Amino acid sequence: MNVTLLIIIVFVIGYAAIALEAFTKVNKAAVALLMFAFCWTLFMIAPEPFVPAVMYTAGDHHSLVQAVSEIIEKHLGSTSTTLFFLMGAMTIVEVVDQNGGFNFVRDVMKTTSKRTLLWRIAFMTFFFSAILDNLTTSIVMIMILRKLVANKQDRMLYAGLVVIAANSGGAFSPIGDVTTIMLWNKGLITAAGVIMEIFVPSLVSMLIPAYLLSLQFKGNLVPVEDTGEVLTEAGELTSRQRKAVFFLGVGGLIFVPIFKSITHLPPFVGILLVLGLLWTATEIFYSRLPKTRTKGSTQKRVTNMLKRIDISTILFFLGILMAVACLEQIGVLEQLGKGLDVAFDGNHYLVTGIIGVLSSIVDNVPLVAGAMGMYPVGAPGTDMGVDGIFWQLLAYCAGVGGSMLIIGSAAGVVVMGLEKISFGWYMKKITWLAFVGYLAGILCYWVEKAVLGM
Repeated sequence: MNVTLLIIIVFVIGYAAIALEAFTKVNKAAVALLMFAFCWTLFMIAPEPFVPAVMYTAGDHHSLVQAVSEIIEKHLGSTSTTLFFLMGAMTIVEVVDQNGGFNFVRDVMKTTSKRTLLWRIAFMTFFFSAILDNLTTSIVMIMILRKLVANKQDRMLYAGLVVIAANSGGAFSPIGDVTTIMLWNKGLITAAGVIMEIFVPSLVSMLIPAYLLSLQFKGNLVPVEDTGEVLTEAGELTSRQRKAVFFLGVGGLIFVPIFKSITHLPPFVGILLVLGLLWTATEIFYSRLPKTRTKGSTQKRVTNMLKRIDISTILFFLGILMAVACLEQIGVLEQLGKGLDVAFDGNHYLVTGIIGVLSSIVDNVPLVAGAMGMYPVGAPGTDMGVDGIFWQLLAYCAGVGGSMLIIGSAAGVVVMGLEKISFGWYMKKITWLAFVGYLAGILCYWVEKAVLGM
């Protein structure tokens, strides 16, 4: 059997297993690692057609093996920039959370009006998810809702809005979603470009569902009985120190795109700089605490936070991105991209729109990774150029599209677990809202480009 076909079969089977994780009960990280290993092992059976002739001497097996090693290391290096960025960002957010940095958010959100709370939740989630990852933002907002909303049905509707707002907010920021991080790291979008041109479509994709949902809320909230459940408390740090941790962490994340534009270094360098500064500051804070207040402080230091990183997520990204890299190397993605262009007559709105719908069903990371491998970067000013229509729409559609189903994004999955929301309930109450917002955002982007000429 043809090696190319074998690699495609392995990838399709692995992709299906990842999409059906809830039924197979096999962690998607394990499947992704197997995909990575099997794809490249099959690649080694007959690598000659896929290795540039200038990289090895014809007939020399040793030089061929060396060339393949260089190719894999090149792909691994590109993948690692995304992984280190994610690891740094995850650690920063964990440190801020565990040291009570998000506690003030709960106080800002307090209100007795149902509609007022809805808009506060919508905007706070939207802008927070542009700085933090969607997962953390969703967890923080659900914890706040539990302190403010007693009625279970009302809280589930608010939770549905959290999913929409978190995904919409992450789509316009270079650090707001894994997919935008991937596109930014690859140099396909710029921080300034995606913020300026995707901000309004993303905002619209949140505002319309929020408005439609607000029509279902009337009156005031029933006070929640104090059950003792609180957001993570610092315990050891003072209020001023907790605020310093918050501004160092969140402000540092905001600074990363600025750091890249000034130094032209890869984004992961900036994120590790911020982590180093935050790590140093928290070590100084804890070293100066009185002995009577240092109990349990070691659990909240960065050295301990590193142990709390979701390594399975990191390994999933490693496996899936390296498996996609194998497909890219054998030329499958390029051929697929050409096929899509022919099928849709080069209409990038349709291509990215379909990718967005698919991202609500299967993980958007491999979808975006695949799209990145399908198309080469075009000339400046074209649809496929840096900050071109295709790449910006891909960032929007892959991020916002995940809101249409509860299993379509990390934010949706975590909210589903925390609030025990069923797939059917979400589809009945929230899916249509997310879909309307999704289409409105695409229309808004079209107006920006076709009518306003932005």
